[in-house]
Amino acid sequence: MTKPKWLLLGGESLLGKEIRELVDEGKLPVVLSLASAHPDDIVLAPGEEDLLVMQPLDKNSIEEADVVLLAGTQEAHKRALALAHALPQRPAIVDAVSDFEDLPESILRAPLLEREPVAAQEYAIHTLAHPAAIALARLMSLLHTQRPLRSGVITVMEPASERGKEGVDELHQQTLTLFNFQQMPRKLFDAQVSFNLLPRLGDEAQVSLEVAEHRIERHLASLLGPLAVPLPSLRLVQAPVFHGYCMNTWLEFESRPTVDEISGWLKDAGLDVRGPDVEPGSNMAVAGQSGLTVSDIVEDRGNARGVWFWLTLDNMRTRAETALLTAGLLSKREAR
Repeated sequence: MTKPKWLLLGGESLLGKEIRELVDEGKLPVVLSLASAHPDDIVLAPGEEDLLVMQPLDKNSIEEADVVLLAGTQEAHKRALALAHALPQRPAIVDAVSDFEDLPESILRAPLLEREPVAAQEYAIHTLAHPAAIALARLMSLLHTQRPLRSGVITVMEPASERGKEGVDELHQQTLTLFNFQQMPRKLFDAQVSFNLLPRLGDEAQVSLEVAEHRIERHLASLLGPLAVPLPSLRLVQAPVFHGYCMNTWLEFESRPTVDEISGWLKDAGLDVRGPDVEPGSNMAVAGQSGLTVSDIVEDRGNARGVWFWLTLDNMRTRAETALLTAGLLSKREAR
């Protein structure tokens, strides 16, 4: 049996590294080729034993692939899409960073929440749902099937790694310069992220919390809409951490179940549920772990229908797993 050929564009990025590691760990039956997100440069990246050599993207690498995973820069992704469009037989495209979600051919994917095969046009771009939206949609849909929800309020705390290596590096450098009483770099965030919580970034920031917040809201609405689950109110906050999402979540039920009932439903669904006798989930504790951790489920003392949840997940692991699940489903479809 011929193994499907997947091309990973941006194999040197944080997300690309996570995808490479998952392919190796799972010994997936695929041929994974790597291409650099830099248009003209050969990139060297550390592998398990030796350095990995990543050639710049070209027509041949796109033409030979059954699935192309986009995990690099927007510039490289646009070039890959242009090369794919010029081919008589195009590979399936998995957009792991939502660069093309506004295109008409884009379709939102979250395989863990897909109850039936997704119908898509032949040359669709398969855009991955945001990891925070996937986690919230999974929690809320599971609970809603057991006891209807009325509303919710959620504060999502975003790590620097959502901005790639540049975000992690700037947070690292800010921390070092603060300890050394030096002027801190603000190129990406245009604000002090280190030791700080922020509802918005600086006016000259290269990234925007508002854009990310709206993306989570859109993706969550798309995932919950078909299930008739009421949409929560949501706010995104920049957290001074390198990796991992934490989400302070309040949900209101039509009729509040007990904490034990809720814990039982979530455990039966395969979630990592931690009671008061276990260390709560944290962005550090879930590093490298799959799935969603739910901790400190507490009844709201001021609302007879409300319940508090503390949610944590590894954002890079969730993105990488969603990318590989989507690519696997596309490979099966092409094989039929």
